[in-house]
Amino acid sequence: MSKQSSGKIWPYIVGGSITLVFGFCVATIMVTSKANIQESNAYMSKYQDADAKANEFINAQIAFDKKYNFTYVTEGIGGEIPLLKYKVTDKNNSSVNDAKIILHISRPETAEFNQELNEATCEDGVYTFSGAKFPKVGVWNIIARVQVGDDYRFLNIKADTRIKEAFEF
Repeated sequence: MSKQSSGKIWPYIVGGSITLVFGFCVATIMVTSKANIQESNAYMSKYQDADAKANEFINAQIAFDKKYNFTYVTEGIGGEIPLLKYKVTDKNNSSVNDAKIILHISRPETAEFNQELNEATCEDGVYTFSGAKFPKVGVWNIIARVQVGDDYRFLNIKADTRIKEAFEF
């Protein structure tokens, strides 16, 4: 003798499943809303603005690179008072001493240590920034915006206080 189900249990199983899925959705939203998420500061702006102006930034970089060379020449950022150095020359390797450079320094995982430097000394096209502080050992993002006349570009560097190497990204 087999006992047949009357079919009354299936609505309860379907209702319970829907309630469980909805509960998981709410829990996911609650947990992620409390997460410490840092906004990107690529191109010294929010990522939405950088995304909207991406073609403008790329065209500005191409126009700048046709006229000038902009390089990161810092030997290392370790130590008590590091000096950040950038060199600006034209395509004939003549020093450019009238450029305006702004630096944003940040950690990849937090906005707590963000800094902005905009005053540099210039000697033979080498712009030297002092006053940067790197209170934690490890990787730092250094984003520079250089402008000569109407031409500008960004140079994004990942530098590490433990080693002397820096990587452009």
